[in-house]
Amino acid sequence: MASEDITKLAESLAKTKVGGGQLSFKGQSLKLNTAEDAEEVIKQIEEFDGLEALRLEGNTVGVEAAKVIAKALEKKSELKRCHWSDMFTGRLRSEIPPALISLGDALITAGAQLVELDLSDNAFGPDGVRGFEALLKSPACYTLQELKLNNCGMGIGGGKILAAALKECHRKSSAQGKPLALKIFVAGRNRLENDGATALAEAFGIIGTLEEVHMPQNGINHPGITALAQAFAINPLLKVINLNDNTFTDKGAIAMAETLKALRQIEVINFGDCLVRSKGAVAIADAVKEGLHKLKELNLSFCEIKRDAALTVAEAIEDKAELEKLDLNGNYLGEEGCEQLQEILEGFNMASVLGSLSDDEGEEEDDDEEEEEEGEAEEEEEEEEEEEEQQQLKERGQGEQQSLTPKKIIDSQDSTPVPSPPVDVATFLAFPSPEKLLRLGPKCSVLIAQQTDTSDVEKVVTTLLRISSVFKDDAPVKTAVHETTDALMRKAFTSATFNSDAFITSLLIHMGLLKSEEKIKAVPSLYGILMTLNHVVQQDYFPKSLAPVLSAFVTKPNRALDSCSFARHMLLQTLHQL
Repeated sequence: MASEDITKLAESLAKTKVGGGQLSFKGQSLKLNTAEDAEEVIKQIEEFDGLEALRLEGNTVGVEAAKVIAKALEKKSELKRCHWSDMFTGRLRSEIPPALISLGDALITAGAQLVELDLSDNAFGPDGVRGFEALLKSPACYTLQELKLNNCGMGIGGGKILAAALKECHRKSSAQGKPLALKIFVAGRNRLENDGATALAEAFGIIGTLEEVHMPQNGINHPGITALAQAFAINPLLKVINLNDNTFTDKGAIAMAETLKALRQIEVINFGDCLVRSKGAVAIADAVKEGLHKLKELNLSFCEIKRDAALTVAEAIEDKAELEKLDLNGNYLGEEGCEQLQEILEGFNMASVLGSLSDDEGEEEDDDEEEEEEGEAEEEEEEEEEEEEQQQLKERGQGEQQSLTPKKIIDSQDSTPVPSPPVDVATFLAFPSPEKLLRLGPKCSVLIAQQTDTSDVEKVVTTLLRISSVFKDDAPVKTAVHETTDALMRKAFTSATFNSDAFITSLLIHMGLLKSEEKIKAVPSLYGILMTLNHVVQQDYFPKSLAPVLSAFVTKPNRALDSCSFARHMLLQTLHQL
């Protein structure tokens, strides 16, 4: 280690905060690769008597450094809180599991009894969960009260591993006469989807002591929401439920409303951007009206709720003396509905609790009930078909993708499945979906590249965004997206007429990262394109001269990027290594 590096490290460590049993290296940007790099950290750990909390956030710890830090922790039996979020910046995903295993084994050896474990903002994926699985099952976590795993990219697989570990921890700790009594669980932005959420719901139902659950932005639909609702019903101490930005539909919202009727300690309900719709909102309003006297915050923003249902929600909070905030922004109230809402709350002397209505979508035309029910039934049928098709894809494997057709249920007289109509490139690009891409068959990459005029930068950008929009962690879909993108972009970048600079400019505009004089609507989600670009920039056809430009714009603060920070982190990590 160079002398100037040692000096810099010493200066950083001089800022180390000590007090109340806590040793903090938080936010010091320490780059601990080797045992030598970690010497000063180890020294402070070893010399700290009565260490109860160790903060390592905002640094980067390599495998070798983790081993020697772990060795120092083996004698710290009083350690209770591990604040280890964002401590693997710039590390390969393969480095993180062994580092976590070393640290976890040290806590087990020390005989520590943890109260809090925070590993948020570490992009370790499903394999990373394996890295602390043994720790979770060990006596060191029998006393765990707070588990925070926000933005770790666990996916469905990681969610299942985590759920199994929590159940095993509860089983073993119960055998010792002191069952695991987890209070706070945080796992937002992990793409758990229905299967991951359902597995965790089973664990929650067994634990039964939860007070706060935060699982926003996980791609959970009504089957997963219903499973969580059933689990929450047997966690009577629940105070906070944050499921923001998942997809309830009225089916999931009604299930959750039934659960809310059974809970008496609820203080915060955050179902914003969850598509609870009017029926779901009315059901939740009924639950609020019947009880929930400790309610402090109710968020039903951006849920496609119409005026009458929103007014029903407002009327339900009449006797909620503890309420501090009601958020109904981004729904379909219209100007008159917004005024009526404010009048109702003024009548209760509660006007101050109402949040902004600046993003109200205006009053939607009232469809008759029959049409609305038909639309919802069709949507549910499509969801079920998609789930069936995805299950078939998993079971039959990638080799049979081209022959796969979704199961269609016809009338009760004939239950024979009929094949879906054939899909062509134009149909896929007009209405892209993972299923359509797979149904294009093994030649999809060639077909799309052939039918895209790569001399037209805008067409290339549009096609790339359409392909990437269907990106999923599911192996067959991911492979299809990567192969199709490779064919398209290889053709474009190797063409003498293709303007690479114009391409990256147009792409950044469509991603909402660069302003344009023309009004161009940004894509609704950046997750797919960021994950796809993470693959593209590693290919030999990608001009390395574009990497600094892309890195500069993805690094800049942006709300759209904040909502998919795992994908952003992955791309920046890859660009950094180019």
